[in-house]
Amino acid sequence: MQTKKGLLSHPPRVLVGGFLVVILIGTVLLTLPVSSAAGHATDFLTALFTATSAVCVTGLVVVDTGTYWSTFGQLVIISLIQVGGLGFMTMAVMFWLLLGHRVTFQERMLIQESLNVIELSGLIRLAKQVIALTLIIELTAALLLALRFVPELGLARGIGYSLFHAISAFNNAGFDLFGNFRSLTGYVDAPLVNITVTGTVILGSLGFTVMADLLRYRERKKLSLHTKLVLLVTVILLLLGMSVFLMLEYNNTLAGLSAGGKFWASWFQAVTPRTAGFNTVDVAAMRPATLFFIMILMFIGASPGSTGGGIKTTTFGILCLAVISLARGKEDAEIFNRRIPKEQIYKGMGVVFLALCWVVFATLLLDVTEKADFLKIMFEVVSAIATVGLSAGLTAGLSAAGKIIIIITMFLGRLGPLTIAFALAVRQKRKQKYRYPEERVIIG
Repeated sequence: MQTKKGLLSHPPRVLVGGFLVVILIGTVLLTLPVSSAAGHATDFLTALFTATSAVCVTGLVVVDTGTYWSTFGQLVIISLIQVGGLGFMTMAVMFWLLLGHRVTFQERMLIQESLNVIELSGLIRLAKQVIALTLIIELTAALLLALRFVPELGLARGIGYSLFHAISAFNNAGFDLFGNFRSLTGYVDAPLVNITVTGTVILGSLGFTVMADLLRYRERKKLSLHTKLVLLVTVILLLLGMSVFLMLEYNNTLAGLSAGGKFWASWFQAVTPRTAGFNTVDVAAMRPATLFFIMILMFIGASPGSTGGGIKTTTFGILCLAVISLARGKEDAEIFNRRIPKEQIYKGMGVVFLALCWVVFATLLLDVTEKADFLKIMFEVVSAIATVGLSAGLTAGLSAAGKIIIIITMFLGRLGPLTIAFALAVRQKRKQKYRYPEERVIIG
């Protein structure tokens, strides 16, 4: 039996175990009769699917969140979202600090892995900033949403809805309470709701290290290469996503909207594939070309150290830089007068390759277990592996086998990149005592 120190020396193992424990606790709570609106016990698989989706901040659901679950069940779900989005280690740090507990070196390693940062120095300060920023952003978003929801729903319900959707948006979860799987379609042309939700989603998807770097800009007068690359790729993807969606859906899902409605709907659908999962137009009614394009945006996802998933914007960015350098005949991938280490390019290739392998494998399995359009099956798998939560209408009708496949996919999507990156980093530290002779093979 391993000692506590032995366990803590393997951060990925502890993180996987910790998330499994949180999911199991959530599952047990959601099976209780008090968690359902009808007052009856929920079957284990439905509860497990919902708990996994919440902890992995995905948003895919097999039962409607707004009508199936009671107020207690919805509180359990939003609590799981908060813990899953920030990471249970960040939550643990908050309680440790409140109790005056000294954070050990092994615990700092866990926090480093949980927040996906490079250095150990300044971790506790960063953890404190994460907690403070989360509270400030979520409360601000809730206050703004309350301006619209309270007049419509009443004081108590309006405040509850505002807090729920603010937390769900910042953690890029995509869970909503409006019932009948409508998401935010009732607010397709509402500027306040669109600006608040998309702004909160973007902040949650940037990553805490980026937000901390931006807050320190006034005193340091410079930004890290990581921050610059995240911001550059994010802006490009948002503008490209909005433009392409507007062109593809102009005479389809956007046909009945005003010019302002088309603008807000296009902007919203460009933001939410960043792993948020909300939608203001019917995803199932989108053109196949639009669904495929959204799959690409979902696969790229958010940024490292954020509440979102996907292969990450920086991974996509450095691979694009590597291809550009190759086309120019240059040995190094360069940007902003800096050179990207080849080890990071290899790591990015590994993350993308393994994610694509699972997408192919899970899609093939679901094509066997489910009777549905192949494109929509792949859309659901990509949404799950990237922890997005957008659905083309397949999730609610999944078979038992299909639910298990998506549950595993969501879990791998939330924790896979972390464990893969750590494993690759360990291999880099191993110095080979010998090298084989080099011989070229034909490529392309």
